[in-house]
Amino acid sequence: MKQLMNPVTPTWELESIFAGGSSSADFRSFLARIEEDLSQLNERLKGAEAPKGIEDTARFDDVIEGMQSASARLVEATSFVDCLTAQDQRDKKAVQLVAKVTALRAAYANVMTLFQNVLRMTEDSVWEAWMGRSEISPVSFVLSEKRHAAKEKLSPELESLASDLAVDGYHGWGQHYDTIVAKVGVPYTDDKGETTTLSVGQAANRLDDPDRSVRDTTFIKWEEAWSGVADYAADSLNRLAGFRLKMYEKRGWEDVLKEPLDINRMSRETLDTMWQVIEESKPIFVSYLERKAKLLGLEKLNWSDVDAPLGEVAGKITYDQAAEEIVKQFRNFSPKLADFAVQAFNQRWIEAEDRPGKRPGGFCISLPVSKETRIFMTFGGTVSNMATLAHELGHAYHQYLMDDLPQFNQDYAMNVAETASTFAEMIVADALVRNATSEQEKISLLADKIQSGIAFFMNIHARFLFETRFYEKRKQGMLDASELCTLMEEAQQEAFRGALGEYHPHFWASKLHFYITDVPFYNFPYTFGYMFSTGIYALAVREGAGFAEKYDALLMDTGRMTVEELAAKHLNVDLTKPDFWREAMSVVVDDVKQFLELTK
Repeated sequence: MKQLMNPVTPTWELESIFAGGSSSADFRSFLARIEEDLSQLNERLKGAEAPKGIEDTARFDDVIEGMQSASARLVEATSFVDCLTAQDQRDKKAVQLVAKVTALRAAYANVMTLFQNVLRMTEDSVWEAWMGRSEISPVSFVLSEKRHAAKEKLSPELESLASDLAVDGYHGWGQHYDTIVAKVGVPYTDDKGETTTLSVGQAANRLDDPDRSVRDTTFIKWEEAWSGVADYAADSLNRLAGFRLKMYEKRGWEDVLKEPLDINRMSRETLDTMWQVIEESKPIFVSYLERKAKLLGLEKLNWSDVDAPLGEVAGKITYDQAAEEIVKQFRNFSPKLADFAVQAFNQRWIEAEDRPGKRPGGFCISLPVSKETRIFMTFGGTVSNMATLAHELGHAYHQYLMDDLPQFNQDYAMNVAETASTFAEMIVADALVRNATSEQEKISLLADKIQSGIAFFMNIHARFLFETRFYEKRKQGMLDASELCTLMEEAQQEAFRGALGEYHPHFWASKLHFYITDVPFYNFPYTFGYMFSTGIYALAVREGAGFAEKYDALLMDTGRMTVEELAAKHLNVDLTKPDFWREAMSVVVDDVKQFLELTK
């Protein structure tokens, strides 16, 4: 059993990946080798004919291996530059490296387009035999997926052209948003009357402060700060959507959800069923918000009150305490999961220090060449911060389980990635509620746990409604900042069923997720992951200690089947029907009922 070091260091270590940070000569050599290998693959595939028979497929074995190797190294490179830009938004050399890596990813996309054309042109009989070969069958699901996708896209020449133009166009607009965020500062006056400028990451933590005056003051300044850059953010958002819509039009795709659903390997039927169950369950969550308002002495909650803690839980939590508690609760479910968390803490894979200059939010990135991960967040000493830490460790564990699989099979979608993270968060949250030492502490912890449901069922539903409607309107032309604010507030009012007294009209400007170019509609996968993991958690509680192995097996299959196939194989449930979703929802509803009873 692995033991935590004492104290736990809250800053990460990047030198073991590439020494020298954004000035690393090793990293530049690493990028040069990727570029050379992609060039060779491009020459190999340019004009390549599809295999004529099963004996002819072997000439592509080294191509498939080369594609997987290039993919792994590109993930490594992307993750490294993401770490550099996140830890210090003023690192100009890191920003230049982002542009270089983006260009390499476009080159990889071009090679993949050529490869997919070979797959597309292969006759069905040859294809079936090819996928049955022992060397290829482990990645046959992903190859079949790529073949199907190629049949729905433009010619290889046009797709390659679009990919090249996207580097300084589409992806450039996404990176421009990062530049905007780096310039945003939120003034904050402490109780001594001293005013400092917070980064958006630091200000976001103040929005959860137990003191309502701190929350209110910070939220006003927060809205003002984003209002000041709203025109620039609107420009970026409109250009990103315009690019996507034009590509969809040229490919003949009418539904803006086609691409995100394909990426997440799920059907529209599953998505609609999930939202249907959420909608039918919303009244009890409105009751929760109304009760929370009363407990805070308010007529209605404002946006900045939604995540406010109900009382203090044993004061501030230190980073060491959070690490110990997470490892302890992980061990109750799975020693393997706990030992992995200890490794992540001890080997300094986590950046959690509260300091200026950092990017807002939290993430976990994979380093498939190093077979490591890195976690980024800003730890402010709250229960919510501890939940975020457990959440990101869940992501990291998911990747750890897949380290020895073929690289193609490690490319699991965001919705199932959020399953592992939310499950890990739930282990910790549930244990905290069970072990509460007083009724007031239990109420406070229950409220914190229920907040996840509010976030996924209401906040993220608002994002989904906003983005869906924005894309429909964007087809008719660009929307200015005021129109986006109106659209955002209307979506929030609908998603929260009018339960709040004040909303967050500039949320669209402040949320990075709307500007991510790799994954469109970076919203519903979170809700799917939360609901899916809640359903899995219910099964884990019912089955007990033996479930950990089944859970690991499910996670290892996430990169090689659809979510419907995954649920059918490992859970024996049908995700297109409401039964599973209602059972998952009952776990959260029971928490709300308990909360309402305790606060009656």
